[in-house]
Parts: sequence; structure tokens; C-alpha cells
Amino acid sequence: MQANQPLRVRDVIAELEAWAPPALQESYDNSGLLVGDRNAEVTGVLVSLDCTEEVVAEAAACGANLIVSHHPIVFKGLKRFTGSTYVERTVMAAIRQGIQLYAIHTNLDNVADGVNQRLASLVGCTPKSQRILRPKASVLMQVVVYVPQNHAEAVQQAVFDAGAGRIGNYDECGWLVHGQGTFRPLPGAQPFAGQIGEREQADEVRLEVVVEPWKLSGVLHAMKAAHPYEEVAHSVWPLENTLSNIGSGMVGELPEAMDEAAFLDRLKATLGCGAVKHTQLLGRPVRKVAVCGGSGSFLLGDAIRAGADVFVTSDFKYHEFFDADGRIVIADVGHYESEWQTTDLILKRLNEKFPNFALHLAKANPNPIHYR
Repeated sequence: MQANQPLRVRDVIAELEAWAPPALQESYDNSGLLVGDRNAEVTGVLVSLDCTEEVVAEAAACGANLIVSHHPIVFKGLKRFTGSTYVERTVMAAIRQGIQLYAIHTNLDNVADGVNQRLASLVGCTPKSQRILRPKASVLMQVVVYVPQNHAEAVQQAVFDAGAGRIGNYDECGWLVHGQGTFRPLPGAQPFAGQIGEREQADEVRLEVVVEPWKLSGVLHAMKAAHPYEEVAHSVWPLENTLSNIGSGMVGELPEAMDEAAFLDRLKATLGCGAVKHTQLLGRPVRKVAVCGGSGSFLLGDAIRAGADVFVTSDFKYHEFFDADGRIVIADVGHYESEWQTTDLILKRLNEKFPNFALHLAKANPNPIHYR
């Protein structure tokens, strides 16, 4: 965005989606712009865990016309707008007030510097020990392109600059093989080398790079712009590799082992839990901890295989607690309590990108669960 140009909803969305691409959301999710106009000028941004009528009223009161929430207010299609449900009333209120609603949900759960990294840090895991609990498989794409030898470096740098070649904590990863290519220009062609109707032989390089799907379009555009040939011989196919920096949950280690009861007490205080539901304590120190913001019961097996002493998450059903089977302590801290820190995370990110803009953290507490 150029200086003195008004901030648009699309500008905020671009920054959020560069951080947590929509392609990473789960199939059941509904992240993205749910209500409003991508081209609307932004007067202020309100960040909240959930979007409710109270949150919309708060946004209107502070002059914010964009709400960025973690949970989407709309999960399923709405067939009517009569105000008969809180979802309909919230959407109707946002439309009346001219407020745009954007959600950044499971895509933010699935990035390494998202919800679960924040939760792992809060429960005390050291930064260097943290890793994705269940890395995503079949996410990467491979691009292969054939380039004249004297242009190989320029094309390689172009695709790297566009985001190709990132594997875990390494970037600019690629592979080069030298060989010879042949082609025969046909009538109507404007060849970089060779004559119409005659077979040409050229010293070429086969360049291979991996690409995340949400970067593929930009990488291909950069590749073709830097390539000297009129027709760029290339191929793209999916890989089964896992991405170590993309996936569900997080596991890490405490700087020092703790007593189980002391760990649970600290957990309750740190996350502001009204109560912590947990399985039977095992009488062993806590050193390795697995976490998952929100509903994480599907990761119990991963937490056990990772050797975690405690699994911190929420929304375990009664019979699912039995699945711990004396191998791990399940600590169910509550859905809101496992994710409230997400609002601080989003606000921090937006503050870094838009330091001179009106950003607000919602004061309303949307947690529907109360304790006595």
C-alpha cells in the first residue's frame, strides 16, 4: 500500500492471508470475508475471539468498521434473515452498521506461528523445543522447468523471490541438472534461438523447486517472466511430503520438569480457567507438553506417540477421557480458555503491519460458559 492511500479491507485481508493462507483451513471451516466489501475503506479494526451482537455494537461504538474474529459467525448457509437466531441477528446488525466481518480460524491453527505456538509458549514450552504435533501431508507442489544454461540463475532467483523453495526452516532449496534439450520452431513461432522448421539443440538446465499451493500462481508468473523462451516447458505435480511448519497442534518441553498438580495449577492461573478437567494423575514429572487450541481430542494419539506427559486442549467428551489409558494426562481447560490468547496474537500481527492505524481489542467476553 502506497503512502497517503486509504487502508482498504482488502489490504488487511492480504496481510492476514499472507500469514495464514485460506488454503490451510479445514474442509468444515468457513474462514475469510463473511460480510462486507473488500474494497471498503477501513475506519478501524476490532479484534475478537468470537463475533456476537455485543461485539458488533462495540465495533460501532469505537468507530471500527472491520471485525477480525478467530471463530466465524457463519459456519453453515443461512436460508433466511429474520433475526430468529443469534447468528442471523449478528449478521443483520453488521450489515445495518456497515461493518465487515472477517474470520481467521483453522488456517491460523495450522501455521507454525499461529494459535498453537502461542498456547505452547503460555503453558511454558521453550521456543526452541516447539514443533508441530501433526504435520500436514500432501501440501507441497513440485515445479520443474527447463531453462537455457545462461538464464538458469535468473529464473531460479525469480522463483525463489516469489516464495518457492521453502522447506521447514530452510529457503531457496532447489535442484539443478545440466543436459541438452531439443525443439523445432514451427511457422508462426518467434523463437529465442534456432530457425523455423529446423531442429535446434540447446544446453539447458532442469530446475526443480517445491512450492506451497497458495504461492504457485505467483511462482509460475515469476518463472515465465524471467524465462527467455516464448513457450516455457514446465510441469507441476503434487507431492506426498509433509510440511514440518504446517499442521495441527504443537508439542514442546518445559525448561524444567514440574510436579503434575503444580503444572495444572499454573495452567489454571495462566489461562484463567474456571476449572481444569483432567484424567487421573500418573505420579510422574511433567516435562513434555502437547497442546491444541480449541477442540483437540483428534490429536490424542499424536500426543501419546510424541511422548507428551500432558495434553492441553478442550472439548473432550466423557468417554474420550478413557482413551488416555494411563499413558498421558489429558488437561481439558475449556474452549475459550485455550484460545482467548488468539486475539492478542492477531492484534500484534496487525500492529506490526499497520502501526499508525486504529486497532482495538474487544472488551466483550463472548465465552458462553460460566463457572460457580
